Amino acid sequence: MINLFDIPSHVIDTSKFSHMLHGDIVSDFEQEFADYVGAKYACTANSASSLLFLSLLRFPRPQLVQIPSTMPIVVPNAVIGAGHRIMFYNDIDWVGGYYHLHDDIFDSAQEVTRNQFADLGKDDALMIFSFYPTKPVSGCDGGIVVSNNKDKIDHIRTMTMNGTSVNKDSWKREQMVAGYKMHWTSPQAFVANENLKKLDEKNSRLDQIKSAYNDAFSYNNTSRHLYRIRVNSNNAFLQTMQANGIMCGIHYEHCHGKRAFKEFEAQVANLKPSERESQRTVSLPYHSKLTDNEVDKVIFYVKKFT
Repeated sequence: MINLFDIPSHVIDTSKFSHMLHGDIVSDFEQEFADYVGAKYACTANSASSLLFLSLLRFPRPQLVQIPSTMPIVVPNAVIGAGHRIMFYNDIDWVGGYYHLHDDIFDSAQEVTRNQFADLGKDDALMIFSFYPTKPVSGCDGGIVVSNNKDKIDHIRTMTMNGTSVNKDSWKREQMVAGYKMHWTSPQAFVANENLKKLDEKNSRLDQIKSAYNDAFSYNNTSRHLYRIRVNSNNAFLQTMQANGIMCGIHYEHCHGKRAFKEFEAQVANLKPSERESQRTVSLPYHSKLTDNEVDKVIFYVKKFT
């Protein structure tokens, strides 16, 4: 764990405005991350959902964007914010890997692996990652978008800096477009870089836990972000596990039919499978700090109550 009091003073030197917002610490991390996933260019922002929003702004509005219904709420929020409409669909087997959001946009907020972008084989694509505290690489919060298309990355960078040109060596700015205040900061980049250095070790430990769970439950989960199982009733299961000192979760409740989205939803076919999954699916404890004894305890009580 990173002690925030151990962050070097030059990282949090607020006397240098440009250093805090887009100085070497941020730009160096952007390149480190791009290299890790096999991309040429990268741009950070205050959240992955901000980058989804900015990426979707490029398209004429409104367009119909298809989203799995069992999805983090920030995704439909970003689509609506960018002026588009939503078509929810069933994808009950999605477990946290990247997915194709729209046109050339790939959402990988749940997963970071070596050469992930390069393996996609789409130079013009935008792939977006999250640095939320529970994600594979935490930066306290924030996100990053990578691509081999420099123009797309440069445009997004301008949009995150209030629509102004970025010049590290001068206060002089040129207003390029009407943008947003969505930049990242050097303290966040420092934290994320420390976690990126440990990612291979973290993934190795998650693979060990995943293997133990797979063997115990006869599953074939491939995700390093979520380990989900199906139970008769997730509410009853969660209460029982909590009573035995084991915190589980639900990832994710279905989004369709929510009051906030009804105005923007396109009518689609039967989404009952997503609704059933929301009632039957639970996420088990699944992080690299779990001890072998804790894993054994989870396995014992899951088998006892399912």
